[in-house]
Amino acid sequence: MQGIRTPILLALLASLSLMMQSAEADLVVLQYHHIADDTPGSTSTSPALFRQQLDMITQLQLEVVPLRQGTKAALAGRDPATNTIAITFDDAYESVHSYAAPLLEQQQMPYTVFVNPEAIGSPGYMTWEQLRMMTGSRLATIANHSNGHGHLARKPGEKKQAWHQRTDRSLDLAQKFLQQKLGVAEPMFAYPYGEFDQALEDKVRQRGWYGFGQQSGAIGRYSASTRLPRFPMANTYGQLGSLKDKLLSKAFPTDAGKLPDGIVEQNPPVLVFAYGPEINTDRLSCFASGLGQIRATVNGDEVSVQAPKAINSRRFRYNCTHPAGNGSYYWLSQQWLNLQAPED
Repeated sequence: MQGIRTPILLALLASLSLMMQSAEADLVVLQYHHIADDTPGSTSTSPALFRQQLDMITQLQLEVVPLRQGTKAALAGRDPATNTIAITFDDAYESVHSYAAPLLEQQQMPYTVFVNPEAIGSPGYMTWEQLRMMTGSRLATIANHSNGHGHLARKPGEKKQAWHQRTDRSLDLAQKFLQQKLGVAEPMFAYPYGEFDQALEDKVRQRGWYGFGQQSGAIGRYSASTRLPRFPMANTYGQLGSLKDKLLSKAFPTDAGKLPDGIVEQNPPVLVFAYGPEINTDRLSCFASGLGQIRATVNGDEVSVQAPKAINSRRFRYNCTHPAGNGSYYWLSQQWLNLQAPED
């Protein structure tokens, strides 16, 4: 009798675990650059689409929260009734001040602007005075996007000491300017171009900052504090047809801190990650940038994913999704950085 009860008990525990995971709510961070119709298409969200995106957030009754507060709660595994949303803008473009900020203020939605101080006051960017006006709002947060917006991963042939000096200066000078000019020193950093490696993550961690990339997915208790995902919301990726799935997505139940360094050592790279009882590998779908769906191979309690051929882009991603219950999806995104490809 005992031998029969044991498998039944294990099955019930696995089912209960799945129910608990599907009920868990996470933080979804949206990433924007320009909010305009006359700026580069790859980094622009039209004002009309931006308004529609905010309308969908409201229709789904999702709370928009300050980025730092929401990230801290999500990493701690706190369980609100539904997902929460955070809104971020990279580079402090003028259109954020002229269009996005007034609309967000009107709707009482918090937002964060990641600033490259070196660019402030240049054509198309905000001025320091405009940023100071923003800091007067209880809804706006200003944070670090490096000084100079350079490619911060160590370059091929770059000496280690030179790399340390270059990156330390970029990170710390930006924080110094934000403190001097605006009186702010938020412990948050957005990687320029979304590019990072483990050595750069270490620098962010040593400073006690959260590090945000541009790979997709939600933030939850499985996430790593120095490689936090955000969903790009430019016109190509922010269309309403797929937005609901992104807003309701869940952090994939694997330890993101154990995912591999994103530097491409072999092309195509191999992504290996562990999975638990929440995941039925028959329902796992994985994709590679520009190649569509790719095969996932199961090896015990691990999944191995590899594109069928080399990818020539400097930055590309493997994304894996799995149903999480209640119409939502677990979402895992691994960004790869090919240092042999030219900088943009």
